[in-house]
Amino acid sequence: GGSIITTNTLDPLRRPIKAQYLVKGQTAVIEIARASGLTLLKPEERDISRADTNGTGRLIVDAIGRGCKEIIVGLGGSATCDYGVGMIEEMEKSLGIPSLSNSPTALWRQIRKQLEDISFIAATDVTNPLLGISGAAHVFAPQKGATAYMVEQLENNAYKLVEKSISIFGHDYSERAGAGAAGGLGWAMMQYLGAERASGAELLLDRIGFDNMISNADMIVTGEGSADSQTMMGKLPFVIMQRAKKHGVASVLISGILRNKELLIEAGFAQAECINAPNTPLEKAMRKDFASANIGSTIKKIVEEIKKGE
Repeated sequence: GGSIITTNTLDPLRRPIKAQYLVKGQTAVIEIARASGLTLLKPEERDISRADTNGTGRLIVDAIGRGCKEIIVGLGGSATCDYGVGMIEEMEKSLGIPSLSNSPTALWRQIRKQLEDISFIAATDVTNPLLGISGAAHVFAPQKGATAYMVEQLENNAYKLVEKSISIFGHDYSERAGAGAAGGLGWAMMQYLGAERASGAELLLDRIGFDNMISNADMIVTGEGSADSQTMMGKLPFVIMQRAKKHGVASVLISGILRNKELLIEAGFAQAECINAPNTPLEKAMRKDFASANIGSTIKKIVEEIKKGE
């Protein structure tokens, strides 16, 4: 249900784009990847020192302007490690009173007053804190092209931002689970917007009434691009399998790349299958027509094997 909203925003390098988010009733569901995502940039354009979350901030502001009282932001697939600075700047520009800009504490007291009847949820299965070797810079920035030197620079930036935010709010949420998600946007949402963190997988399944949907199911097929031991760290297919198991429904896992098959079977999946033949080029595997055909043939094969077993 709901409506897809298309609006003007900016990509991670602040170039004009159009992005979509969902509005259902007074709830908005925004994906950071739509405006601040890694896939919006060509490989040669990826620059962790420049990419920011201003575009996501614009989507949040747009949702507020439409009267949304609950704003869920899915934190995954970002091109950024700006600790939400881009988003914070957009909130200050769009919701703040310019005359208060010289006093961040007064400015954010006024902004938070405007937002007091709006709840924010940072939806992420990532539990990393903001700082340190398990934090945003050290764990996720290298995946986005950061060198060792850049990681240290980003970490220094984070410490300065945390100190500044403590002086504004009088509290520090940098150690909270999920603070390091999406290049630190998780922290910015908690620290500046008072957001609560929720498991993205659990939140999704609760909102769509998953347990009722599967009550009469014989089998569930779930999957992801690459399935491996990390799947068992609270990712959507794993949570689906766990919930289905409670109802006595078997879950089959399919994926474009499959590793640690034995571990996945031990964890509770009835079957785990790769839809691609060995050595399939990634570019070909990611084509929609090719992937769709392989998904269909893989599921057909699985069902036929089950029928033979019966």
